Amino acid sequence: VRLVESGGGSVQSGGSLRLSCAASGFAHEKYCMGWIRQTPGKGREEVATLADDGSQAYAESVKGRFTISQDNARKTLFQKMNDLKPEDTAMYYCAARFGLRFPVAPLERAVFNNWGRGTQVTVSS
Repeated sequence: VRLVESGGGSVQSGGSLRLSCAASGFAHEKYCMGWIRQTPGKGREEVATLADDGSQAYAESVKGRFTISQDNARKTLFQKMNDLKPEDTAMYYCAARFGLRFPVAPLERAVFNNWGRGTQVTVSS
């Protein structure tokens, strides 16, 4: 399994970015995929999770601003991030678990076992 993130960058507060995660090397019908961010100061935070049945969950800090989705082939995971704030600055990682659909909430109980290398998002005020 391989996960490759892209789409990070530097934006001003209030701006938007769309992250992508290209997934390959799997053929399971059941899965969960999500985005997790990490900063040196705040540690790791689960941001959003999506399952093969369409269920989704978001962290309270991003609800209404971030949207997780996937393409029809279910090979690419997206995260559209609107109204970005300086506190959204982090390294964003794509994560996945194939062959298992776990409850998407609570986010912190996600049991991903595949990870990408991350893409940096920097939001300036």
